[in-house]
Amino acid sequence: MSYHLLTGATGLLGNYLLRDLLLANIPVAVIVRSNRRQTARQRVEAAMCAWEADLGYALPRPVVLEGDIAQPDLGLDPLGVRWVAEYCSTLIHNAASLTFHSTSEDGEPWRSNVGGVRHVLEFCRNTQIKKLHHVSTAYVAGLRQGRVLESELDVGQEFSNDYERSKLEAETLVRAADFLDSVTIFRPAIIIGDSQTGLTTTYHGYYAALQLSHTIVRAIPPDETGIVGGQKVRLTLNGTETKHLVPVDWVSAVMAHVITHPELQQQTYHLTPQHPVTTRLIRDVLEQAAGFYGATLVGTGDRPGDASEAEALFYEHIRVYNSYWKMDPVFDRTNTETAAPHLPCPHVDRDLLLKLSRIVIENEFPGPSKRSLQPEFDVESHLQPLLEQATSESVQATDVRLLGLEVLGHGGGQWQLIVRGEQLVGLEVGNHDDRKATCRLNVDTFAELARGKTTWDAAVKSGAVKISGNGRSTLQYSQILEQIVAIPANTL
Repeated sequence: MSYHLLTGATGLLGNYLLRDLLLANIPVAVIVRSNRRQTARQRVEAAMCAWEADLGYALPRPVVLEGDIAQPDLGLDPLGVRWVAEYCSTLIHNAASLTFHSTSEDGEPWRSNVGGVRHVLEFCRNTQIKKLHHVSTAYVAGLRQGRVLESELDVGQEFSNDYERSKLEAETLVRAADFLDSVTIFRPAIIIGDSQTGLTTTYHGYYAALQLSHTIVRAIPPDETGIVGGQKVRLTLNGTETKHLVPVDWVSAVMAHVITHPELQQQTYHLTPQHPVTTRLIRDVLEQAAGFYGATLVGTGDRPGDASEAEALFYEHIRVYNSYWKMDPVFDRTNTETAAPHLPCPHVDRDLLLKLSRIVIENEFPGPSKRSLQPEFDVESHLQPLLEQATSESVQATDVRLLGLEVLGHGGGQWQLIVRGEQLVGLEVGNHDDRKATCRLNVDTFAELARGKTTWDAAVKSGAVKISGNGRSTLQYSQILEQIVAIPANTL
């Protein structure tokens, strides 16, 4: 049972990739940083609980490793590095900085996008990971015009910003890593919310203009003619500039399809729409969704010298995205269309963009949950004595990784039972290929077992616990599993 190690799991795209890979029965481990409010595990649990509420059923949990891609060994401790070396064969590098302009060579986006990739590649070398999926961007094309092929990278193009430069440098490093057996490159365009639900948790690019327009309208209400602040806002665009917007659910679906089909790998994929939107359409949607009326397209390229109050606000806060509004090239999509003809990109037209815009405005531009979610029963806390025992000298090389334990739902996780004869001597995080069988149940059932309200044998017979595999009888497995709930724990 080889794990796929995912970076950037708490970001918008990473969140969807985590869901889609788990739904495809792919074992996933994630590298996540803690923050001031939440531990790494709590951040992942917040995302998992949101998906369970949306889907209506419990999901398996990824293995959560606390780390940081900007650090050597991705910030993992020696035990974490050893775990990855033994359990993981594939790395999906999705983490990145979306900072457009750097303040120093050591700052963002260089720190994450280039330094992070260097750490990822060195980590793959040290842990013998041979398969890498790298999330780049279609905008490594920079200021190119005309048709950009998926097979092309650096053709001497100029760039609009440091983000594009850093992503080209990162992809160049990945392609030069000759110790990797398989490299797959994904180049998404500008990711927007879910095409069905409108869900998004990040507000860059188009959303930055939407949020700013909404803020200006609230600060400077339109007059009786519908014009913001009594004066027209002149946008230095001619309306024909094109932008390639792609819903996050589609990007994740195509990536998950390629990741789960080895024959489709070792290619570069432009995850771009067939039809881009124009800046005129974006202007029209800003009017309808945010009430940002009176914006005219003047096409000068320069900020008006006699800017009104509304214009001054708009230009001051949108200037970081000035390079964003350039004309896009035409992105070749041959590999993507060949690999996933059954997954056409949803057409981002006026109606869809308006729907997505209204949803985030109505929900007041929600971000990721910062609330620490405490499970009613934390299986990991209950198992902690056995996890600590497995790292001690009491576990011997001849002991057997007998049974994988997978507990679904909030507070669940994946573990490996280590036995000596009929005696349980410890647990490891994750399910290993050496296991003879797998035991699957949900958190509520585990809590009942731990609290003595039922037995493993009874839970197996009722179907609440499912044991698949061979090597020993179900009764023998149940007798060993009983030793798990017999351990003392402060959660009971």
